[in-house]
Amino acid sequence: MYNSSTDEVSGGEAGSLGKKGVQETATSYGPASLSSAFSQHSLNDSSTSQKLSIPRLTSGSSCSSGSTNTDASVIVAVVEGRGLARGEIGMASLNLKCPELVLSQFADTGTYAKVITKIHILVPVEILMPDTACEKGKGTKLFKLITENFPGVPFTAIQRKYFNEKKGLEYIQQLCAPEYGTVLMEVQAKYYCLAAAAALLKYLEFLQNSVYAAKSLKVTFKGSEQTAMIDSASAYNLELVVNNRDHRSEHTLLGVLNHTKTPGGARRLRSNILEPLVNVDTINMRLDAVQELLQDEELFFGLKNAICHFLDVDRLLSVLVQIPKQETVQAAEAKITHVIQLKHTLDLVPQLRTVFKNCNTPLLKQLSSIKTVINPDTTYLKGSLNMRTQKCYAVRPNINEFLDIARRAYTEIVDDIAVLVNQMGEKYGLPMRTSFSTSRGFFIQLKLDGSVLPRGSLPPECIKVTKHKNNYCFTTADLMKMNGRCDEALREIFHMSYVVICQLLSTIHGHIHCLYKLSDAVSMLDMLLSLANACTISDYVRPEFTDTLAIKQGRHPILERMARQQPTSNNAYISEGSNFVIITGPNMSGKSTYLKQVALCQIMAQIGSFVPAEYASFRLAGQIFTRIGVDDDFETNSSSFMLEMKEISYIIHNASDRSLIIIDELGRGTSAEEGVGICHSVCEFLLGLKAFTLFATHFLELCQLESLYPNVENQHMEVQHTRSGDTGVEHVVYTYLLKRGCSEERLYGLRAAEMTALPPNIIQEARTIASKVSQQLMVYPKSHRQRALYRLATRLLQAARNSRLDPDSLRMYLKGLKKQFESELQSAGPPAAPGTQDE
Repeated sequence: MYNSSTDEVSGGEAGSLGKKGVQETATSYGPASLSSAFSQHSLNDSSTSQKLSIPRLTSGSSCSSGSTNTDASVIVAVVEGRGLARGEIGMASLNLKCPELVLSQFADTGTYAKVITKIHILVPVEILMPDTACEKGKGTKLFKLITENFPGVPFTAIQRKYFNEKKGLEYIQQLCAPEYGTVLMEVQAKYYCLAAAAALLKYLEFLQNSVYAAKSLKVTFKGSEQTAMIDSASAYNLELVVNNRDHRSEHTLLGVLNHTKTPGGARRLRSNILEPLVNVDTINMRLDAVQELLQDEELFFGLKNAICHFLDVDRLLSVLVQIPKQETVQAAEAKITHVIQLKHTLDLVPQLRTVFKNCNTPLLKQLSSIKTVINPDTTYLKGSLNMRTQKCYAVRPNINEFLDIARRAYTEIVDDIAVLVNQMGEKYGLPMRTSFSTSRGFFIQLKLDGSVLPRGSLPPECIKVTKHKNNYCFTTADLMKMNGRCDEALREIFHMSYVVICQLLSTIHGHIHCLYKLSDAVSMLDMLLSLANACTISDYVRPEFTDTLAIKQGRHPILERMARQQPTSNNAYISEGSNFVIITGPNMSGKSTYLKQVALCQIMAQIGSFVPAEYASFRLAGQIFTRIGVDDDFETNSSSFMLEMKEISYIIHNASDRSLIIIDELGRGTSAEEGVGICHSVCEFLLGLKAFTLFATHFLELCQLESLYPNVENQHMEVQHTRSGDTGVEHVVYTYLLKRGCSEERLYGLRAAEMTALPPNIIQEARTIASKVSQQLMVYPKSHRQRALYRLATRLLQAARNSRLDPDSLRMYLKGLKKQFESELQSAGPPAAPGTQDE
């Protein structure tokens, strides 16, 4: 059994289980005290458990896409195949506050983009890898990349022998709840994720000084194709979960959508934003649920009221399925608290059932078995004395005779304490009352309102006196003795209650899958309510999923929340026929905001949320890439141009036909000639894909691509010029509206310079020189007829695939297409003579 697996590793072997990093980088990866503890004690040594209890659960990663999530508590084990299997990655992760073991195995490229992205999403507190991957001077490429990308996350090297796929399969067979047993079929040939699971579970057993109960863990396998991939740079650029300016700010996509009431709901929402769905049926099921919540006001508010009382069910499950290796008073008291919290959680289920009038699932019926042991009057209360009393009387009377006697003794001691304090107050004529704190136990409190102490001091038997303004807190020798008797009685009560509770927990472990389903249902329901709540604050619309990205009057969701008024809305249209959009316009005209707006709406749609628009249709994106921002990176000694090249290289190596690509001002970090050349070649590469691309640039030369490729479309952010009647000075008015065609603006950088404190003579000189060195744009003959034919063909194809129009409406639509086509042919002029047609 798993409980006895610690017998395999003792003495010297335990000292080699974990080595913190390599010698010269020990300070980077965590405290050396842990490795010394490994070398001095066996896994069963009781002294080790005091040094190696649960670690401080705070993430030190400064570069993680979710680094502000201080509630992070995930430990990840990573292993890579060797030899011909290099590039095959196995991962296992377990959240210390949620007993779900998540396994992954996938083939990755030489950049290890999938591994880095997955670790960024998990926000681990510790990363485990085989010691062979990080040997001194021989660290693998994967090890170097992980330590570079996560410099603040502790790293632990585990002996390679603990990455054992056979042991991993045994662990999963022993620990996996029967209802999740199908995962065994998925992973039995996934050797690397099984090896990672073996090392992770062995390490957690040592670290927490506890084991998981048999058949109690939820084990899932997640491949890399089940969700859309958003790399950490894109998550940062789009401000999905962290605001770039202020990490404490809620001006992020998560901040806009997060109206959750439970920790589990917030975790699920964050995870979905970073990993949107790619299954259209699942997305539509969520959209149906959100729509029903919006249409049924009674259901919406009823569920919202029921959900807000739930505790963190995931964290509760995590402690319920762990069995301490040593029975202590603290462990007993903690288990009793957790069972009381579980009862509180289950007491909320009938309210949920009432709201769901048509829902009567067997799962909810099975959960009622816990109430046969727990006192029906026991509840979860805030306040140390209240909770102490609840724990004392948690188990029903008449179940254990000795427990009932111990409780009567405890009650008598508490009554004696109250009598003692009353008698003392009457003796000295002072308003004394009994108080309680966890650290001091029972003590006496005295509050003087305007009156003074007789003889100017407290009675002589008062000891351990503390004073705050007119409040005195103290105790006496007799009260301290009674506190000691009280604690002794409580220890007896907790010990005997613990015996009963353990019997109950063994029964609960048989139905643990019900609690997993409850946890999953509560977090999913909380997230759907949150998405519905966001729709009530702003005017959102339900998206459709077709082969076209079409947004009518779309708005930037974060900007809308920040501005507290509706920002300028714009349309977006990308299809297979025009899948590459070049956007030009002056500085500050709104190009970057528009690009982010499209990407954010795509992500919102793929998590099952409504979007800020009048109408929205999306094509499912398998990956979302962005290249935004031009900051230098001092940590890696990279210039802004070098960072641009790294990011664009990553996009080129990983993009596919189902990608959404956002590129903002590529090539600004070098000379104009090189910048145009790089942009042109990158555009031609991306035009070979069917990916949807939005490409914002200041290089107007790129607009000529529309003449060469029928699937390129030029658009620009419109600006208007006004002239002051008094001074005659020309002003630029930014409309933030997207229009068809290439920008006609020239020298707009100099106009931006005029808005600063630069002297007028410098700006005038710059204008003169710029006009001399500016060259005519490259001119290519335009094939208007070919373009018109291409547009007609793609629109007919779209209508055949996606049209839901009735016959009469479809006939009208086709007539409109014909009229538009004839108009485009007429404007193109007569066809070219044979032999002169553009190639």
